[in-house]
This record gives sequence, C-alpha cells and structure tokens, in this order.
Amino acid sequence: MVIAALAEGTTRLVAPLVAADTVAFAEGLDSLGFPVTREPEVWTVTGDPAGPPTTEARVWCNDSGTAARFVPALAALGLGRYVIDGSAQMRARPMGSLLTALRGLGVRVDAAPGDSLPWVVHGARVDGGTIEVDASLSSQYLSALCLSAPAMRDGLKVRARNPVSAPYVHLTLTMMRQFGVESSWEDSTITIPPGTYQAQEYRIEPDASTASYFFAAAAVTGNTVTVPGLGRRSSQGDLRFATEILPTMGCRVDVDDNSVTVTGPARLRSPGTVAMRDISDTMMTLAAIAPFADAPTRITDVANCRVKESDRIDAITTALTACGVSTRSGPDWLEIDPGTPTGALVRTRSDHRIAMSMSVTGLRTPGIEFDEPSCVDKTFPQFHEEFAALARGWEMPLDSGRSRV
Repeated sequence: MVIAALAEGTTRLVAPLVAADTVAFAEGLDSLGFPVTREPEVWTVTGDPAGPPTTEARVWCNDSGTAARFVPALAALGLGRYVIDGSAQMRARPMGSLLTALRGLGVRVDAAPGDSLPWVVHGARVDGGTIEVDASLSSQYLSALCLSAPAMRDGLKVRARNPVSAPYVHLTLTMMRQFGVESSWEDSTITIPPGTYQAQEYRIEPDASTASYFFAAAAVTGNTVTVPGLGRRSSQGDLRFATEILPTMGCRVDVDDNSVTVTGPARLRSPGTVAMRDISDTMMTLAAIAPFADAPTRITDVANCRVKESDRIDAITTALTACGVSTRSGPDWLEIDPGTPTGALVRTRSDHRIAMSMSVTGLRTPGIEFDEPSCVDKTFPQFHEEFAALARGWEMPLDSGRSRV
C-alpha cells in the first residue's frame, strides 16, 4: 500500500488480506489524501509520487506496528502536520530508532515521552542522504525508510546496524524492484536512488507467517496440509519454518513453484537448538509444537520477540507452563521440554500469535481455552473457523476459539 501510494497512477491489489491491521493502514492512507477503494477481492490505491496530498491528517494505527512504523516515513514526504497515534498496546512498542532516523533526515517529529506514540510529523519534503539505523529490534524501521526513499530528492543510503528479520527487508526491496525502483544492499548499506514507482495490478501472496500454524498442525498430528500460492518463488522468509525447520523434525515437505505441502511424522523429532533471528514471527509456532517432540527444543537469538505485541518469550512460556509443560527462558532464548500438555486457560495478552500458536497445541490437548480469542482479528479474523474446519476434516475434536473470561 505504501508503494501504491507513491506510484504514478492507480494500483490494483488483488486478493488483499482483510484484517484489522490492513484496514487501519488503508484508512491511514485515506486520511493522508491517497484514495483507497476496498472491494472484497481488489483494493485500489491512487498514488501521488510527490507524497501525501493533504496538509493536515490524523492517522489511527490501532494495534498495527506496520502502520505505525511505515506511515510516519510516508507522512514526512508531505507538506503539513500529521498526527500518528495508536492503541495502548502500540504506544508501548519501541519506535525510537525510526524517530532518530527521521530526525537525522531533517524531519521535525514531536513524540510522547520515551519516543512513543502519539507522534506529530511536520512534513516538509525530505532531501534524503545517508543515515544509520539501529535495526536490532525491528526490520520495519528499515522497510519504512526504504519504501519512502524513492520520493526523496537525493534518494537514500541506509547503514543498517544489527538488522533483525532481514528477510523482510529483502522482501521489501524485491517488491520495490517489481514496481520499478532498483536498489542495492552491500555489506551493511542499502542504497536507493530517487525514482518513481509504476502503478500496476499486483497479486498479494498468502502470508507465510500465518501459514506456519497450518503447517505446524500437519506436523503435530501426522496429517497433510497444502498451502497454495506459496512456493519456491516466494521471497517471504517465514516460509523457512516449513522448508528448513520442519524437515529436521521428521516432516516431509514438498515445495513446487506455487505451493508447499507438509506431512507430519508418526512422532516429531526435536530440532535441537534453532536460531530464529531471521524468522522470529514463527518462534511461537515452533514452541507450541515442541512439547510433542522427542527431546528438548531450544530457540535462540529472539530478543526482539520481547518487544512485539507482547513479550512473546514470556507469553508463550507462561501459556505452555499453564498447560503443564516444563520451560526455561532467558533474555533472548527459551527451551521447551517434551511432555503431555493439559487443558488450561491461555491468556493471550491481546497477541494474535499467542492464540494461533496455542490453537496448534490444542489439536492434541483438549480443554485449552483463550481469554480473548478475538485478538486474531488483527491479521486473520476467520482463523478459529478455518482451524476448526481443518480439525473437522481430520475428524479431530476441537472447539477452536473457545473463550472463558
């Protein structure tokens, strides 16, 4: 949507995800003066390569970290005053590295104490140049700057320090190239020249992070799941959960150009120690199936998971502990022992990935309940219904999304 907003012409986004995060983003673009039309199968965005057409806007990001990180860099390209705000959950998430970068580019930004939202971005166009960004907590700082860089007069060079979830940045640069803007990433420096995106019709891939729960469902039950629309042509890093981690656990994984099929084994093997810095959004998926493996599973290099929608290391270990599973954790790691989980109330902490991950555990654990099942609305409003349909197809009992407050 950011690329489409800065493109010359009108872009058609085919098969868009319709969820709280994407709706908040679309409404944000509308507030900035980029017309967005949302129909069930196609969203259209009319772009303006010069930046936001409005001179005054208030953008409500709700819980969306993507909107909260991408919109300020887009707003900086305008000529006006733009208020960026979000939910209490979003206000608590780190934003400092992006704030430092924008100010380093000469953008005036008024921020709440602790560099958190709400922000007031005083857009005055952006010349660009060279900046350094601490990307150790989120790849979204880099993606936000890269996406807006072509509209800067001199383009942008970004020196990325300690980037986490680097595949997301590569995905960003790939999409920019598909819309006509070239870039390079050599050593630690990303270079993006000034340019203009070209509007087009663009089909949205299925989300590999969300697909991980269905792949994990097959792994933990010994069944088979195929996800169409994802395959070897995909640039999404989180697909590595299926293609690299699940095979080490005894799963059969078949990949073709446009689909991935996972078949689970009779008994899961432990993957041993897995560094998940690049694919940390699937950390909880692995943790959720780890109790069913034949030995302890250790997940490392995931410090950034402590500053997501929740402290995800603490959230998932607390959930598993409530289910009777033995766990240990540290600043950037967690370890899960084999065991037989029991039913319990899982406190989701308003984090969609807690509910979706523990739903996988629930395939083999009767009695798992969620205090806030609707938190999945953030990225997958129909998750519980789809997951329950999957279980019914396998003739497994599952009251997916059951709530007790």
